[in-house]
Amino acid sequence: MASVNKVILVGNVGSDPEVRYLDRGAAIANFNLATTERGYTMQNGTQIPDKTEWHAIVLWRNLAEWAERSVRKGMKLYVEGKLQTRSWEKDGQIRHKTEIIAENVQILYRPDEYRNLGREVQDADPVVEMPAPLQDDEQDVF
Repeated sequence: MASVNKVILVGNVGSDPEVRYLDRGAAIANFNLATTERGYTMQNGTQIPDKTEWHAIVLWRNLAEWAERSVRKGMKLYVEGKLQTRSWEKDGQIRHKTEIIAENVQILYRPDEYRNLGREVQDADPVVEMPAPLQDDEQDVF
């Protein structure tokens, strides 16, 4: 049986996307997305507080450029993608980071402050598919 690496999140953008361009011109965007499980009260009266998880979202190429124009802190997004963990060494210690590599993003809600940002943001198609994968001779470099 084949394996599946699929993540679907609905959450709030924690910061405007940080976009940079690699040597070959490919855009990469990074931002955090918060998802919250609502708290509740147990039958015995014990209060269970809200629990918020922060997810590192990564968008590539056209999707990154779209996010630079359209995504802002406070918006509610639908994000679909895959989990990827990368490792590196810093100061003699191995560090790890798990990220969501987004393949599909949709804006579900724009706070009032972003409703009148201009025609490009308002009229932007909120659903953008991730471009085709890199060719064998290309490399993604962080």
